[in-house]
Amino acid sequence: MARAGKNKGGDKDALLARVAGALERLAPPAHRAGVPKTGAAFVWEAGGLVGVDKVAAVPLALLKGIDPQRDTLLTNTRHFANGLPANNALLWGARGMGKSSLVKAVQAEINRGRRDALVLVEVHREDIATLPQLLRLLRGDKRRFLIFCDDLSFDRDDTSYKSLKAALEGGIEGRPDNVLFYATSNRRHLMPRDIGENENAIAPAETVEEKVSLSDRFGLWLGFHNCSQDDYLAMVGAYAAAYKLKIAADALRAKSLAWAITRGGRSGRVAWQFIQDLAGELGQKI
Repeated sequence: MARAGKNKGGDKDALLARVAGALERLAPPAHRAGVPKTGAAFVWEAGGLVGVDKVAAVPLALLKGIDPQRDTLLTNTRHFANGLPANNALLWGARGMGKSSLVKAVQAEINRGRRDALVLVEVHREDIATLPQLLRLLRGDKRRFLIFCDDLSFDRDDTSYKSLKAALEGGIEGRPDNVLFYATSNRRHLMPRDIGENENAIAPAETVEEKVSLSDRFGLWLGFHNCSQDDYLAMVGAYAAAYKLKIAADALRAKSLAWAITRGGRSGRVAWQFIQDLAGELGQKI
């Protein structure tokens, strides 16, 4: 009987060891304290910076139909990378028109020929509340950091936007000189139109002011609108030329317009999706 009891205790210990091992494997990897000394791109998650080996960026020259936005953002970013004053930027507007692609392409253009001159740090929407922690981490570093939040918006009951407002201006310390913030959104004011517009509100003017004050903290507002047919064809043509797709110009035009009809609209994203489909059909890699 004593032997049976001993075996039972051993089985329990083994089970606990297996459970502990499984939990350890499921846990996120421990992050190294501080900012890694090398690397041009990171993702901020679980309170640490995770390195990105290769940013999914397209060459700046391939982004067609958004020339004013491209030139403005590139100039602002170059000023920042060179240690000059620059503005936080909000890229807002139509889906698929190259907002996030432009941010990544501009960073790559700035870093061309310059080793890690500008470090890109992506922050997910759900981690906005930890921005003050990230800013404290980056403040003492000598490099320049571009914090990027893609597809940023807030629901009517979401209060985390207040953390972003504080981060953009940096509280009593001010925003670190080596940090700039770029965000993309389908909404110009980042919040639903009806937030704070309750007709029973005691001070409706104050609630409307609260709604728009977040986007006011971005010095640059760059609007992206649905593209024309000519812009769409220019996007398709640029991709086809860059990747040397073997197709006649007339056939390329006809196929790309037919593709846009099936997608219900024209945009840079639709143009890229068409190019991927066409390259597969032609048996060419891109």
